[in-house]
Amino acid sequence: MNATSGAPQDSRVADALGAEDSSVRLQAALAVGSNPDPGLLETLVERCAVEPDFFVRDMLSWALTRLSPEITLPRLRRELDSERIQARCQALHTLSKIGERSAWAWITRDMLSDADDEIARTAWRVAVALVPEHEEKDLVDELVGQLGRGDRNVRLSLSRALVDLGEVIGPALERAATNPDSAVAAHARATELLLQDPEAGFDVAVHDARRVVTLGPERAAAAAAASGAAETAEPAESTESAEAAEAGDC
Repeated sequence: MNATSGAPQDSRVADALGAEDSSVRLQAALAVGSNPDPGLLETLVERCAVEPDFFVRDMLSWALTRLSPEITLPRLRRELDSERIQARCQALHTLSKIGERSAWAWITRDMLSDADDEIARTAWRVAVALVPEHEEKDLVDELVGQLGRGDRNVRLSLSRALVDLGEVIGPALERAATNPDSAVAAHARATELLLQDPEAGFDVAVHDARRVVTLGPERAAAAAAASGAAETAEPAESTESAEAAEAGDC
């Protein structure tokens, strides 16, 4: 597929990308990306907006990154204003793959706080990838304003985005950790723990953070010490009992 490909071939590609079998669609997207054709830009973008399979969507985004940014970026910019949620989400995802810094200006506050979790999560990831250094603190403030939002997956996405920004998030997290909303405070503390120890599991960080919010730093430290002593004295405690105790703490 090259710049000289005609309408019949484009039609065959479109048919393959819309095939019922997801493996056929995946192979078609791989073929398009392996031999990029600017004439298929619109077909790829349109397919991104409706493709139901995650892996095929990711391959479609990859195929778009294989085209010249000069033609791809303006089309993705228009897609950010689409009424279709998946179209906007996939356009953001593709921008993160292209990594063109000038696209930072397209990431608005409305996107970062979009009512749709998938739009917001993708916007957080793109914003962290593209933000200029002199605007990092403003971005931190925007992201910290979302702490406590959504289910576990949404909160994990936000924590990861913040941690990827590095030490600049510290002061904002310290302030958020004193928020009267316990969900916000616990999420802030969990993110602080992940910043200090990226290898720590998110669920463990959330559990520890909730304990600090509930008991206060001193009592939480004492409880943790007592828990550690009990584990040393009774190494045979069952996993089920430990999980039940942890659930009770929450």
